[in-house]
Amino acid sequence: MKQLFAVLALVVLAGFVGPTPASSGAALTATERAQRQLNSLGCNAGPVDGNAGSWTKSAVVRFQSRHGLAQTGTLNPATRTRLYADSARRCDVRPVPARSGTGRRIVISQAQNWVWLVGPAGRTIAQGGMIDNAGELARGSYGTGSYCGRAARVRLNRSGSVWLDNFVRFAPCGFGFHQIPRSMSSGAQIHADWLLGTNMAASHGCIRLSRAMSFKVWDFTAAGRTPVRVV
Repeated sequence: MKQLFAVLALVVLAGFVGPTPASSGAALTATERAQRQLNSLGCNAGPVDGNAGSWTKSAVVRFQSRHGLAQTGTLNPATRTRLYADSARRCDVRPVPARSGTGRRIVISQAQNWVWLVGPAGRTIAQGGMIDNAGELARGSYGTGSYCGRAARVRLNRSGSVWLDNFVRFAPCGFGFHQIPRSMSSGAQIHADWLLGTNMAASHGCIRLSRAMSFKVWDFTAAGRTPVRVV
């Protein structure tokens, strides 16, 4: 009888405690494992949920651009091998491209969809992903300032039905840096931050940035004309 009571007690206790969870590593699907690895490298794959949707695809694109791979957004064999290699590099920390000028400047890489704010001694002050349109903005040397009689800096600029926060002009006539456009009616950004650093969207020619990065560009260019190199 004592043995019966002991068995019943264990059954009741098991009902409260529940089954012992499996090892998180063993339970991960291939997609979840990739998401976890991408997140550990600062590529921002979003939740580790096994859903290989647009958010995860954007992280793969950022990883591919960081490593000079074709930006397909798919975990093809070359990408997967590189992702799990000991030499895999972080997506959110990148060296300033070669042949992008010297001194204090802003560098835009159209191939990497990335922006760097570089100090006078060559130290990177800030960097982050961006959305641009290589078909509208040609590679070359530019500088922040007024063009075509338009203001060099507009804290709350507008274009059609959207706000362009922290607008800093750098090329004639309407090309500038700014936060991802916000709807005038709702105040919401027209797309998510996780699209930055990819070729999955395109601007009308301007450089779309995260809100935080747009403030950094605004402050970095406050003293006057700042060279901008598009490579």
